[in-house]
This record gives sequence, C-alpha cells and structure tokens, in this order.
Amino acid sequence: MDSRAAAVTTWSLEQTSPDDLVPAAVPGADAGVRIMRARVPCAAFSRFLYTAVGADVSWVDRLPWPPERWQRHLEQPGVETWVAYRHGTPAGYVELAAGDGGQVEIVYFGLLPASRGRGIGGHLLSCGTARAWDLAERWPGRARTERVWLHTCSLDGPYARANYERRGFRLFATEVAPAPATDPAPTSTAAAPS
Repeated sequence: MDSRAAAVTTWSLEQTSPDDLVPAAVPGADAGVRIMRARVPCAAFSRFLYTAVGADVSWVDRLPWPPERWQRHLEQPGVETWVAYRHGTPAGYVELAAGDGGQVEIVYFGLLPASRGRGIGGHLLSCGTARAWDLAERWPGRARTERVWLHTCSLDGPYARANYERRGFRLFATEVAPAPATDPAPTSTAAAPS
C-alpha cells in the first residue's frame, strides 16, 4: 500500500466576498493561454478533463459514472466548466456548482500534468473564482453569490493549498480520514478532493 495514501487530510477553504479574491498574474501572450467556458455540456469532454487532470492525484469518485450520469450532472442549472487552453490544447479546468443560498462550490480544479509549473494554475484559479462570484449573472433565478468554497487534500499536488490561499481562500475546516480506494466500487458517489 502506498504510504501517502494511509490517511488523507482534507482542508476546506472559502471566500465570503468578491474582494477576497487576489488574482494571479496573467500569463504573457507568448504563453498562449486562453480560458473559455464549455457552454455545451458534453459528457465525453468532461470525463476526459476529469481523468486527464485527476489520474495522478486519486480522483476516483466519478470514474464509474456512465455517460448519461455525466450529462445529467453537466446540464444542471448553475453547473459550469471553464477550460484553460495552452496554444489550443486543453491545459486544465475548473468546475463550478451553484448551491442554495448563494453558495458556489469549486468542485474540481486542476491542470493536466504537462501544463503544471507553467504559471497557468494561479491564473485559471483566479478566473474560475471570479466566475463563481458572478455566476448568478449567467443563470437567471440563481441567488447572488455570497460564498465560494472548495476543498483540497493531501493527495492533491504539493502546491494546491498554497495556490488557494494565495488567491485569498481561508481555511474553515480540516478533516483526516482513511484514503479512498483506488479501485472504486461502482456505487461510489463521494466527492473527490479538488
């Protein structure tokens, strides 16, 4: 058994005002970075992003989802996927999900391995967080965002939590639990660490 997976520490972080966001530097034009919303819900594309980003950081909860479940999830009002591209190639993504009472969760955030360490992560997180704060403008009937929150864990990349904190997220809870199984049961529905 992998010793790093014996127990997992999960940190939950939040922002309670758009003024909490501390944007990262925008990569220069030569970096070829663009961030766009995937406006057409596409199960195959979302599964690709999930597996490409999460394969080496133990994202397992959605692996058993059939395409129909992915599609239903993506079509929910207030669920958005924002994708970073580097010279036209997917580099990473942020998945947002609006909840009740003006809560927006950054459900997933990460970069494909080949795009890590290139100054893209802070910029993508800044853009994704800003889109969480203005999400209600794109979804009539949704309450104005009052809180943006997320969680990360000790299985995520070594700089994940520090990136969140540099963007203005504050810790509000810590939990230690057994590591998730690496071969998930088909009925697994637990949220994976972001």
